[in-house]
Amino acid sequence: MSDLPYWQLPLTELNSQQWESLCDGCARCCQIKLEDEYSGARYITSIACELLDQEGCRCTDYPNRAARVPDCVVLDQSNVHDLDWMPGTCAYRLRSAGEPLSEWHPLVSGNSETVHDAGISVRGKVISEAEVDEDAFEEYVIGILPPAKPEVD
Repeated sequence: MSDLPYWQLPLTELNSQQWESLCDGCARCCQIKLEDEYSGARYITSIACELLDQEGCRCTDYPNRAARVPDCVVLDQSNVHDLDWMPGTCAYRLRSAGEPLSEWHPLVSGNSETVHDAGISVRGKVISEAEVDEDAFEEYVIGILPPAKPEVD
């Protein structure tokens, strides 16, 4: 048995409750991303999924999110290494690369507000997709995402 806190263990050693608790509550994964079908360029917007509680930065229907939002990606052991659009601050990305969690992460700080205090979360920075016509999504682009990794056959 390791003396390390569970969040310092390899992801493969975590149980489902520990896995879920790695989420820092930033909700940046809930921001709408766009991809140019011709160039492959990818963009992030200031629009968030309609299921996001923008104050709490949590999904309002987490158990049913994938059924209600067809584009919702359910992060798990099988795809964590492939989600290059996740922010570099994401605990799952950090831990899958063997990196430590940031000091503002609630597991490290012991306070669920530190992710917001550090300015990492989307709190106060996004609007719901329910408030934006889909044809206007491009007007809400706030950044460019790195190019997608080529698929390996």
